[in-house]
Amino acid sequence: MLNLLITGKSGRMGHALLQAAAAEANVTVAATHDVGENLDAAFRNIGCVIDFTVHSFTAEVLATALKHSTPLVIGTTGHSDAERALIRDAAAVLPIVCASNYSVGVNTLFWLTRQAARILTQDRFDIEVVEMHHRHKIDAPSGTARSLLDILTEETHTSYQNDVSHGRVGNIGPRKPHEIGMHTLRGGDVVGDHTVIFAADGERVELTHKASSRLTFAAGAVRAALWLQQQPVGLYDMQDVLGLK
Repeated sequence: MLNLLITGKSGRMGHALLQAAAAEANVTVAATHDVGENLDAAFRNIGCVIDFTVHSFTAEVLATALKHSTPLVIGTTGHSDAERALIRDAAAVLPIVCASNYSVGVNTLFWLTRQAARILTQDRFDIEVVEMHHRHKIDAPSGTARSLLDILTEETHTSYQNDVSHGRVGNIGPRKPHEIGMHTLRGGDVVGDHTVIFAADGERVELTHKASSRLTFAAGAVRAALWLQQQPVGLYDMQDVLGLK
């Protein structure tokens, strides 16, 4: 039986994680944490932590996990380079799963995007990414979109800093040869939509994933926590959990 700590219990993902954990026979939610509560106390007698809060809280979660030698599943997005470095450093001591998205479907989209980028090469196909989320989401582009862009820039040998165009406005001239477009939409209660478009003269390929429930992500995170119990120290993502690498 895995004793689980869920942080951010009062948030949207916190509620979904509690529901997903309750549906898993081999998991007990032994502790929860919210803003203003004692994090160190919540870590006692815990086998794994799932954190889907805010990126500014990650450093404190990591420090406490290191203190208690507790494996960690991180679903928070929007981390700075310095925060990502803290995660990598902690993974030298702890087993950590850190992923922008824990949905099985989205991770299939990641895999399909990589294969498509190898076939639908930039000498013929222009690439665009579109994502939409609810009005309350604070980071843009989404962590999932950023993962898609990382896959695309890796496969096309381009650069996120130099070749990704975040929206377009004004008289910008024709599309640059190696440009990848990134477009962020916000509104309503959209859980998460992501589309990768490969457009050439005479044809277009679109890969799309649409999430209608946060339980999709929550169930994947609980699955990752269970998987992590059998893993050595290191930094993993959902592709590792699903055996897609």
